[in-house]
Amino acid sequence: MSNTSDVVVLTDHSSTEGSAGQLARAVEVVTGATPLMLDARHFYDGGDGALRLGSRPTLVIPAQDLEVEPSALVVYEIPPDDRHRFTRFQAAVARSGIPCLGTDAQAWRNATDKRHTIDRFRAVGLPQAESIVLDRPTLATALTAFDRLGRNVWTRPAVGFGGRDVFHVTTAAQLHAACEHYRRTGSGWLLTRDAHNFDEHGRRHQYRVVVLGERVLRVCEHVQPDPDAPCNESRGAISTVLAPDALPQHLRELAVRATASVGLPFGGVDLVPERGGAVFEVNVHPVLDVPQGFETVAVPFVLAHLTEAAAGIPPRLESLRPHR
Repeated sequence: MSNTSDVVVLTDHSSTEGSAGQLARAVEVVTGATPLMLDARHFYDGGDGALRLGSRPTLVIPAQDLEVEPSALVVYEIPPDDRHRFTRFQAAVARSGIPCLGTDAQAWRNATDKRHTIDRFRAVGLPQAESIVLDRPTLATALTAFDRLGRNVWTRPAVGFGGRDVFHVTTAAQLHAACEHYRRTGSGWLLTRDAHNFDEHGRRHQYRVVVLGERVLRVCEHVQPDPDAPCNESRGAISTVLAPDALPQHLRELAVRATASVGLPFGGVDLVPERGGAVFEVNVHPVLDVPQGFETVAVPFVLAHLTEAAAGIPPRLESLRPHR
């Protein structure tokens, strides 16, 4: 069976975060046509899907008797733990010439594995909270790093998301518990010096800044009443969407530089303003099912794939409501 749908949205259908639905709606609003939604797991290593290269690159899923020649490929919502299984497919997409912003596997790796992230930030001189990488350390090694960072740190897995398995550590007993946790999960991990990112009310706060090229698309402030919890909504933080120009220019520029430093054309940057600003990380796929995420992020992201030169699809911008 051949499918002549122009645009393919490729996401991991086991994910429940909701970004896939936002992208599908964005494609429909911009082009007037429903995209073909495919499960990225077919194209992981060991999956039954393939990209057949040639003058007309074709996505093939034999089990579904499906073949499609995409005019553009929108890739999103690939879980961090599975991204290493997607790299061969990404390389094939890059060779194919199909318009897609998700083809650079090394950039994904730089952003996904925080050990690479801190190296990239350091290489270009981006301000960041000091971190020490640990990989199955002895307790004595971890304690030495803990002392060096002032005995007020955050531990986080080298690969993770959503504030999971992240702990605020200020005592040797807490550090021991963190060591045991990462030993059980088999994770490499980092100790990061506390950024003292408190607002005037004593609450922790940081910003999520979504960047596309040199443009800031969306700014959201996260405020966390619990000083020992990460600034993630899933961990109880309160989020407020701000106009991009509400963020100081130097912080907007910092977000753009951070995204470029890991090699991504698009990403969600977590940063704090204290002492001039510092960057924590760059997210490959910031969640789109959030307030104003559709109009501020999903639509521009789709439009970046669907330029007339790349895909030959004139965008129907008259159907978009201006962001206020």
